[in-house]
Amino acid sequence: MDLKPKRRSVMENAGEDSILANGDDVAPLVRHAFQTGQPEGLLRQMSFVVKEKEAEIEEMCKTHYEEFILAVDELRGVLFDAEELKSQLHGDNFKLQQVGSALLVKLEELLECYSVKKNVAEAVNMSKNCVQVLELCVNCNRQISEGQFYSALKTVDVLEKNYLQNIPLKALKMVVERRIPVIKSYIEKNVCGQVNEWMVQIRSSARNIGQTAIGRTATVRQKDEEMLEQQRKAEEECISGGGNLDYTLDDEELDEDPVIKFDLTPLYRACHIHDFLGIREKFREYYYTNRLLQLNSDLEMSSAQPFVESYQTFFAQIAGFFIVEDRVLRTAGVLLVADQVKTMWETAVTKTTSLLEEQFSSMESATHLLLVKDYVTLFGSTVRQYGHDIGTLLDVLDSNHDKYHQLLLEECRQQTVEVLGNGSYDQMLIKKESDYENVVLSFNLQTSDIMPAFPYVAPFSSVVPDVCRIVRSFIKGSVDYLSHGIGMHMNVFDVVRKYLDSFLIDILNATILDTINSGNIGVPQVMQIATNIAVLERACDFFLRHASQLCGIPCRPVEMPQEALSAKVVLKTSRDAAYIALLSMVNKEIDKLMTLTVDVNWTPEEINQNGNDYIHEVIIYLHSILTPAQQILPLDAMYKVGSGVFEHISNVIVAAFSNDGVKRFNANAVINIEYDLQIIENFADERFYSAGLGEIYNEGSFKNCLVEARQLINLLLSSQAENFMNPVIREKSYYALDYKKVSAICDKFKDLPDGIFGSLANKNAKQSAGKKSMDVLKKRLKDFS
Repeated sequence: MDLKPKRRSVMENAGEDSILANGDDVAPLVRHAFQTGQPEGLLRQMSFVVKEKEAEIEEMCKTHYEEFILAVDELRGVLFDAEELKSQLHGDNFKLQQVGSALLVKLEELLECYSVKKNVAEAVNMSKNCVQVLELCVNCNRQISEGQFYSALKTVDVLEKNYLQNIPLKALKMVVERRIPVIKSYIEKNVCGQVNEWMVQIRSSARNIGQTAIGRTATVRQKDEEMLEQQRKAEEECISGGGNLDYTLDDEELDEDPVIKFDLTPLYRACHIHDFLGIREKFREYYYTNRLLQLNSDLEMSSAQPFVESYQTFFAQIAGFFIVEDRVLRTAGVLLVADQVKTMWETAVTKTTSLLEEQFSSMESATHLLLVKDYVTLFGSTVRQYGHDIGTLLDVLDSNHDKYHQLLLEECRQQTVEVLGNGSYDQMLIKKESDYENVVLSFNLQTSDIMPAFPYVAPFSSVVPDVCRIVRSFIKGSVDYLSHGIGMHMNVFDVVRKYLDSFLIDILNATILDTINSGNIGVPQVMQIATNIAVLERACDFFLRHASQLCGIPCRPVEMPQEALSAKVVLKTSRDAAYIALLSMVNKEIDKLMTLTVDVNWTPEEINQNGNDYIHEVIIYLHSILTPAQQILPLDAMYKVGSGVFEHISNVIVAAFSNDGVKRFNANAVINIEYDLQIIENFADERFYSAGLGEIYNEGSFKNCLVEARQLINLLLSSQAENFMNPVIREKSYYALDYKKVSAICDKFKDLPDGIFGSLANKNAKQSAGKKSMDVLKKRLKDFS
């Protein structure tokens, strides 16, 4: 059936005025119809649409009704087939009931067997459970007896978690429940006992641990110092152009195992077991309390042994303690916390610093103080590697540096006094090159870069190198105390320099002056001391360079003149004082030899052209003095001493003429003194030029130092003595003479009356002319005065 033509005819019957179609939205049409006021047309259109739809519905119903009739017929056929199938099923069910009755009986019997089997299986399982529990109990007992406490706890834990609630036998369950806490308590006590034994053992081992660690620190420090020394030498050679600046790496330290081995297994086991038992905090408190008690016991210094004999074991014990605690902190989980270790360290530092201050206050030996300080710094460097602050310890050492230096100064003073008191005052004989290097080159005492021939006689005595060794050891001792963390808040070199100056001035220089002024030594000894002072003055530059090298400061800045030691100036002053003392002693000896008022005949009748006897003694003595002086004294000192000696001789001669003990003298006595003066003048000239002074002092020789005596003798022997009153002549020929002295001396110049044959001698005639001239001078001097 086709509905489309009918629908088209219906649409055609709607007329041409129809404006609605299927699916159109009528709302806009309705709105438009009412807005235009023509709803009637819309209603007609809608009526046409309704009629059209009704026709379509009726057509569709007719079509589907025919199909429904066909479906009903088919359904009736199916119903008949179903009735036949039902009849067949009823028959089959009856046959099945007949066959299944026997099978049901068999099934009931089978189910009963299954029930019995289940009960037997349950009984077997219960037995197995009990057997497993008993096996675990046996294993636990065995593990406890063998000391395998952690394994025993694991077994107990398995019993508790997996078996305890499922034990079928009530009696067995009660026994197991009662024994588990007992086992745990037993294990805890045994583990704590093992920890106690470990604490005793580790305390006894702490000393060796600390000594090993401190020894390694000392080895590292020594290697560092050796490397710095090599680097310093290389830098100096590079600066001086004598070498290349090369650096090398020491591989030995890299291969060394830095781990100090000791066994913490008992502690780990105990920590793990307490952690397993859930009582970690209890064990932590137990461990911390007992270790703190051990530390306090270690910090108690026994009075049975002196501190200087036990300080190493004391600090090694403490170092070992904190090395162990550092390992425990890092490897034993949370057994220790950093704050607890810090508290223990603060306790140790407080008691240690108090002990050091007490011991330092009573120490009277710089060596002991230095040894303790050095070991304490090694101890500090060791524990600082494990994160501990050692500032307080270093402050204690720093605060005692002044006392150390005072003790060091006193020890060096005693050594210096002993060396100067017992030392030889003879020039040092050096027989071989190695001795020369040890004595001269090692202290830069050489005056030339040329190696001398051996045997070599040094200008100084053995006292000089002995003193230099004392000074060098003093510098090293000072630097050693101020090194390795001490003196961080100060300039170490300035401190060393201050104490070095103090030693050289207050001890060495003062001791030398005391030796000179003691009156127990003679001229040769004073001469040698003066030479030694000059050498020590030159050695001051070496001392300063050595101090700068030990302090790690470049040498060039300290070699500048303005940086020189104050002791150098003081020693120079003392050297001048030694020359003055030497000159004074020589002059005293000359005074003993030149007792002219007693030894000289002031009114002789004859002339002695060989001079008086005293002058030969004086020449012999001067030769014995000036010969060694020429060998050992510097040229300027030789000039000062020689000038002073000959000037003193001149003064003695003039003083003899002025002495009240000489009431009068004649021309023969003056001529004899003139011969004496010539001898001494010739000797003075010879010594001046043989000593090489002529090339330096061009203004005159030692002879010029006798000018007053020479001018006086010339005046007394002059035939025109009255010319002394002529200012021009006096300024030229008699400038060294004093009016009053000349007047007093001329009054004593009185010749005896001529002998019987005196008038026949030309000499007497000359003397007479001179006598007249002298008389004129005497008269003019009286008029002048």
